[in-house]
Amino acid sequence: MEDLSFLIVIFTALATPLLLAKFHISNLPTAVAEILVGIILGKSLLNIIHVNSTLNQLSSLGVIILLFLSGMEIDFTLFKPQVGKDKQFWTPLKIASSSFIIIVVLATGLAYILKLLGLFTELPLAAIIFATIALGIVIAALKEQELLSKPLGQTLLLIAALGEVIPLTALTIYASLHSAHAERVWLIALIFLAAIFLLTRSRRIYHFFEAIDKSTTQLDIRLAFFLIIALVSIAEGVGAENILGAFLAGIVMKLLRPKEETQNKLTSLGYGFFIPIFFIMTGVKLNIRALFADPQALTLIPVFLLGFMLAKLPIYWILRRRFKNSNAWAGTFLSTTTITIVLPALQVGRNLKVITEAQSGAFTLAAIIVCVLFPVLFNKFHQPEPEDLKKTKVNFIGANLITVPIAQQLIKGWYDVTLFTDREDNYRTYNSEANIVFLDNLTQAALIEHQVFDTDVIVMAYADHERNYELSQWALDENVPRIIARFETKNVANDQYDRLTEQGVEVFNTFEANISMLRSMIEAPATFKIITDTDSGLFEVTVNNRRFTGLEIKNLPFINDITIARIYRNHEFFAPHGDTELQQGDHLIFTGNKTIIRNIRQQLEIEN
Repeated sequence: MEDLSFLIVIFTALATPLLLAKFHISNLPTAVAEILVGIILGKSLLNIIHVNSTLNQLSSLGVIILLFLSGMEIDFTLFKPQVGKDKQFWTPLKIASSSFIIIVVLATGLAYILKLLGLFTELPLAAIIFATIALGIVIAALKEQELLSKPLGQTLLLIAALGEVIPLTALTIYASLHSAHAERVWLIALIFLAAIFLLTRSRRIYHFFEAIDKSTTQLDIRLAFFLIIALVSIAEGVGAENILGAFLAGIVMKLLRPKEETQNKLTSLGYGFFIPIFFIMTGVKLNIRALFADPQALTLIPVFLLGFMLAKLPIYWILRRRFKNSNAWAGTFLSTTTITIVLPALQVGRNLKVITEAQSGAFTLAAIIVCVLFPVLFNKFHQPEPEDLKKTKVNFIGANLITVPIAQQLIKGWYDVTLFTDREDNYRTYNSEANIVFLDNLTQAALIEHQVFDTDVIVMAYADHERNYELSQWALDENVPRIIARFETKNVANDQYDRLTEQGVEVFNTFEANISMLRSMIEAPATFKIITDTDSGLFEVTVNNRRFTGLEIKNLPFINDITIARIYRNHEFFAPHGDTELQQGDHLIFTGNKTIIRNIRQQLEIEN
């Protein structure tokens, strides 16, 4: 019977996303659907799946890996202010911190009101429960919406992380203070010290792993599981919850800056097997039938449900300072979801005999309702922010016969193009043809003031190579991702050309470019026609969207509209096949109609 229950759970994990796709159910996150299916197949309704030791262990491992991956998803670079914007002070970290402080205050106030009304007398436990957020549900919803690398996604991730880790730590302290070993509560700090120790000791080891790793050893994955087991074991040893150790292990792994494929492999392992078992078993273990049979529980359900909602409602006004109205509501709804910490908190309360079965059941069902309803509302209300649809920004320094036609062509694709010039006659000549900004001078200070270096690609296009060299040095100082410089001379007495190439600047020469084009016309006329054709073209895009990582080329949604000639990966070109799997950072060189390039670039190059 145990084997049959295990088989049903695995089949359910496979079938649930297929059914969602079959019936076009897009507003319901997969994680929530798995909980609902677990409720249907568990003791609440059909009672087909029975809890056993194997499923319990796999479910526990699933939540551990879920929290580990949650820690790995935090992007610490988004904590910095966005310079030059009026919203620069509202970073994801500040919004999340402010939001959670208000959540704690309101949760405590609501707990106090319940105590005054005699509905729930254990104030600390009620405050902990009202302050919790289901990080697993939040991260699953954000991943499906491809928001984890966006400011909104990172903000909600941090709010949820605080809403899981802090209540979890508080619950551990609460349980310790009510146990026979209250004097050992200070030992919880050891897990944070252990995380810092492992981080400092693992940096050099991890870089050594990169040099000797091979497919049969997978040292990065072994290190990840070592961190998980080490910190989980320490957490359990000091009386803390194991998921606190797992979350800290994920943060440690993230700070080691692993390769993108390392995170992809861990994500595939987690969401492909262990994590769905956790969500399904969460639903299986609930007994909603018994809850509805208790009149007192039915009376308390709307009270606790209102408490969950009111504790998170003020998040809206904080999110509204940074994001559009619909997304502020969407973030508030998603932050209201809670169940992961509620269940162990109620178990602690029952063990300490400070909570009745009716109260426990009411809290459980209220948590299920918000867990099912509010992620759906999140998907309904969420709309892409303008920054989510950000085009590749290209700045030209120099407006002339070379740059203006190029700018006119680029804006037809997924590019935001601006030209800067200090020559008034050129500005008057071309300003009606392209987006051109006139500058009185091209000093470094003036360029910084006008945010010329705040771009993805910068092109130094003056005919004067000395000037382009100086401009390139300033761009290097400002860490512009790609720098292209025009260099019309190769004087052997002048090493500036070689110095630029050594510094990573991409140098072009119009004379050599013309020779190459003429040679292409003679040697490869068909290829030249592709490049110059007004309908078709030769394009290059970079795979930034994680949704396409690990996807075989033959399964690309637009593969029938393009022909991929080469992939540039790890500084090498190779010819792909239909079963070639894409990796993060791949450069695809392909031919296709120019009308579809905007859509393809948007899909592949948007970071997720």
